[in-house]
Amino acid sequence: MKSILAAVVAFVASTVFLMAPPAMAADAAAGTQVFASNCAACHIGGGNAVNPAKTLKQADLAANGKDTAEAIITQVTNGNGAMPAFGGRLTPEQIENVAAYVLSQADKGW
Repeated sequence: MKSILAAVVAFVASTVFLMAPPAMAADAAAGTQVFASNCAACHIGGGNAVNPAKTLKQADLAANGKDTAEAIITQVTNGNGAMPAFGGRLTPEQIENVAAYVLSQADKGW
């Protein structure tokens, strides 16, 4: 009887973990405004006014190892080369949203 009770308790406990709410997904629509206010001056239409070889188009993102949300989040947060860091200016949520926007636009071909 104790083993059956232990099995039931274990099952219920494992179900609680499976039913946990999912993490909030980044919002590409919210990233549109963040991009327009902070990124478009250099990256209008997915381009790059400073370094034309590093656009936000899918092929260039892939060639430069920036074709994942994590890579874009790191780039936006920390900056690199001519790109300034936005980690002190934007919230982590805004940065995640702009990364989602960039990836969605790259998928659409800008």
